[in-house]
Amino acid sequence: MSALQPAAVRALIENNRCSPALFCELIGGIPASERDAWVDLLLGLDGIPEDGPELPRQCVPYLPCAVDALLRVVEHAPVGSADVFVDVGSGVGRAAALVHLLTGAPAIGVEVQPALVSASRALAVRLRLPGLSFVQGDAADVIPRMAAGSVFLLYCPFSGDRLTRLLANVEPLARARPIRVCCVDLPLAPCRWLDLALPRFQDLSIYRSIGAPRPADVVTST
Repeated sequence: MSALQPAAVRALIENNRCSPALFCELIGGIPASERDAWVDLLLGLDGIPEDGPELPRQCVPYLPCAVDALLRVVEHAPVGSADVFVDVGSGVGRAAALVHLLTGAPAIGVEVQPALVSASRALAVRLRLPGLSFVQGDAADVIPRMAAGSVFLLYCPFSGDRLTRLLANVEPLARARPIRVCCVDLPLAPCRWLDLALPRFQDLSIYRSIGAPRPADVVTST
């Protein structure tokens, strides 16, 4: 299929006529060097917003995750329609929206800055995507709203004590059922309940939880 202009694809999405399979085909037809700009046009995003005073210390200023990194997350985590994708530090909702469109999985974004949460909720309304939801708050403290998650994206959202607290709060979820933690440009210290499953990419590490039965459709690395 020849590449469609972002406005044409946006019209398909708004009218519920763009299945995950079709969206994957469409984005696959965009040259890799043009995908980030194409996605921004599709989602109606104009530049990187400035961070507000609510950004806590140890949190990284908002920077969108590269589309190609998200494509690898979807393929290798893997993410399917039965998953619930959680983007920790979701900014304006770009990664959550893209993964939802690629897979059909419900997506939850967690963001501490109110202005960015408002922008992400407006994006979900603009594209008529009820499978997207966004929570305002410190991800280290809003675990109950993230409890349904099965795939968690950490794109260098924060470090230090805040990251330690987040992982400690996620651990009970991993003990109860299998989850995957996808880290982009974020090295994790050894964690007794996570197994490094995919170290082959320089910028992406995918971990699978230890201690809960794995679903039959998740293939462990060899």
